[in-house]
Amino acid sequence: MRQKLKDYLELSKPGILILVLVTTALGFILAERSAENYVMLLITLLGTTVCAAGAGALNHFIERDVDTKMNRTKNRPIPSGRVAAHEALAYGVLCTVAGCSLLAWQVNLLSGFLALMTTFLYALVYTPLKRQTWLNTAIGAVPGALPIMGGWVAATNHISLEAWILFAIMFTWQHPHFYAIAWILREDYARGGFKMLPCVEPDGESTFRQIRWFSYLMLFATLMLYAIGAAGLIYGIGSTVLGILMIYYGEQSSRTHQNAAARTVFRYSIIYLPLLFVFLALDIGFGA
Repeated sequence: MRQKLKDYLELSKPGILILVLVTTALGFILAERSAENYVMLLITLLGTTVCAAGAGALNHFIERDVDTKMNRTKNRPIPSGRVAAHEALAYGVLCTVAGCSLLAWQVNLLSGFLALMTTFLYALVYTPLKRQTWLNTAIGAVPGALPIMGGWVAATNHISLEAWILFAIMFTWQHPHFYAIAWILREDYARGGFKMLPCVEPDGESTFRQIRWFSYLMLFATLMLYAIGAAGLIYGIGSTVLGILMIYYGEQSSRTHQNAAARTVFRYSIIYLPLLFVFLALDIGFGA
């Protein structure tokens, strides 16, 4: 029984799920400028959790054959035989319907719609496109950026300029992050038949160009919150320093094309996002 629970947790993609919950909560709190409406926040996070778990399970189901070919995925629940494919499909569909319904019923219709759109784009658009075109990374960044907008919508029931800027921050951040992963794991992705950019253009020029360009775009996107007055000086200074460091590491990786440089970009991208959120939280705290 314990192993089965672990397998279903793995189907839910807990690493992605944590990021989704953090960004959703941030979007909600930034819109509210507090966490006082904690009941609505908890309902939002519950619905988002269930829906995101469904999206993860559907991704496992769709990629079950490809997962058997790659070292990093061959021991997942479906390829290993620990969970039957039809069970994962049923779990994914049930979670998606339940999570989106809860959001639409208890939060607002727009929240439920955004959650459903996120699942649709992630599982049924991005996942198949990974074997069709290298543009899958840019397309996959859309559902990856929607949860923070979903948190904003849960608090306000509308999409404002601030929500679009938050979306842009998450959208641009994913490119250096995932292109670095794609370069490091390019051989494994090639074995799985994925059309990741490093597999399509193995010299790395295009991959590191994307890392470099989106590092600059990410700095611009983050500063937009300060420019429109949605965040204060603490965030403005902090986001500038973080963005300049991302540009530096992006430029370094672009010059060397080494795995070590790509790994540095990847590791820094993991540190970058929570630090950016900390600066935002400090601004909210001091501004309260």
